[in-house]
Amino acid sequence: MALTPEDVVNKRFQQTKFREGYDQDEVDDFLDEVVVELRRLISENDELRAENERLRSGAEGQPVAAFQEVEPEPVEQHVEQAAPPQQFAAPVEEPAAETDEAASSQSLLVLARRLHDEHVAEGTRKRDELIAEGEATARRLVNEAENEARTTTERSEARAEELVGNAENRAHTLVNDAETKEREIISRLESTKQKLEERIEELRVFERDYRTNLRSYIESQLNDLNSTSELDSAPEQQ
Repeated sequence: MALTPEDVVNKRFQQTKFREGYDQDEVDDFLDEVVVELRRLISENDELRAENERLRSGAEGQPVAAFQEVEPEPVEQHVEQAAPPQQFAAPVEEPAAETDEAASSQSLLVLARRLHDEHVAEGTRKRDELIAEGEATARRLVNEAENEARTTTERSEARAEELVGNAENRAHTLVNDAETKEREIISRLESTKQKLEERIEELRVFERDYRTNLRSYIESQLNDLNSTSELDSAPEQQ
């Protein structure tokens, strides 16, 4: 199907995802220029086609008249018949000009399509680059987040282990200090107990000695009293 200016005007392109694949204003301006050029070429083609038809019509009538005039003279008829190719040399070139114009129009259409394809390809390439860049950035951010999470987790675990180790060391230190103090207190208590037992034993010895001495003293006093009583009673008996 031949391409018309209306086809170019009414052409709608599918929008690309994520972003425009081409500069829409620039493409629209270019398509407007293509429409104007196509209309001019079509108008010129119509004029050339009409001129060609007119020349063809005139050329077809002219050989008949020449043939009728020179029919009695075969030699001159041969000369007159040789003349039409010279007269029709120019009209024969008109289709070539029309072909050149059509080829120019076709070349312009090919150029327009090629430029359109280049714009679309460029937009697609940029879109793919942006998508690839976005995916690479997303992967990089995910990797950085994972690395940061691992680093934070490792630091937290190390800090937790450090705190637990410090707490255990502190607990061991407190337990050791408590056990040391307990042993010291028990040692002091044992020493005090031993001293008290020694003191008690001394008091017991003192008590025994005191009782013994007291009993001896009392007995001696009683003996003295008895002796005195006996001496006093002896003279009375005499």
